[in-house]
Amino acid sequence: MLKPIPEHFPSPLSAEEVIECLRARWKVTYDLQLVVREDRLYLQMMWAYLEQQSFPLDEEAYSIHLNEVLEVINRLGLASLVRDWLATTPKKPRLGKAITLPLKGSGCLEEFVL
Repeated sequence: MLKPIPEHFPSPLSAEEVIECLRARWKVTYDLQLVVREDRLYLQMMWAYLEQQSFPLDEEAYSIHLNEVLEVINRLGLASLVRDWLATTPKKPRLGKAITLPLKGSGCLEEFVL
């Protein structure tokens, strides 16, 4: 029998939840990227979005990419931070200007930052 997840342990972020949040707030599905700079990890919401004709991914490839990004976020235990940021950030990506969230990892951050 599976143990229930304690209330203080945040549920992992899913691609479906993120897509729903992006579409509810901005009416488009922005690209999310993990970026490493000087041994630090950041989540960036890019100005490109799935609904753009020039967007390089189709819906299936976008979902796969998003799941890969969320896998890192969930393994670092940062689902709640990212969930709150997506729901409350007052900013919106603009052409050529992404929105950046610094990710504060636990001791296992080195596993993801090479």
